[in-house]
Amino acid sequence: MSLDNIFAIAGTALNAQTTRMNATASNLANAGSVSGTEKEAFRGKRAVFKTILETQFGAQPSPNKGGVKIETLVDDPAPIARMSDPGNPMADKDGYVYLSNVNEMTEMVEMMAAARSYQNNVEVINTARQLTMRTLDIIKS
Repeated sequence: MSLDNIFAIAGTALNAQTTRMNATASNLANAGSVSGTEKEAFRGKRAVFKTILETQFGAQPSPNKGGVKIETLVDDPAPIARMSDPGNPMADKDGYVYLSNVNEMTEMVEMMAAARSYQNNVEVINTARQLTMRTLDIIKS
């Protein structure tokens, strides 16, 4: 595996973790939102990753020998809670508002995990860069 492939694979991981972090930020931003119906209530988003393997491309040449991509963003299946708030202008005819299904503690754990994965992939890139520089130094000598 060439160093170019290492940079490409780590780059796909950085992109995936950035998308994961964006979804987490959106979830946290909407955690306190309410709605007048369960259908309109905000549902947390989760990034679904898919492995990129050279064998998945068949006869087509692959730019990457591996990596990860975002397959899709899916709604969190956690149930939507409702709360009695008859004074709220968004309340339904029975006086209920529907809360988002975002759990802030879960989102904080998700954010820390995405940040840690991102940092790990930055370290992969830095190590590969250092190896490239050392190789060039050896060739110069």
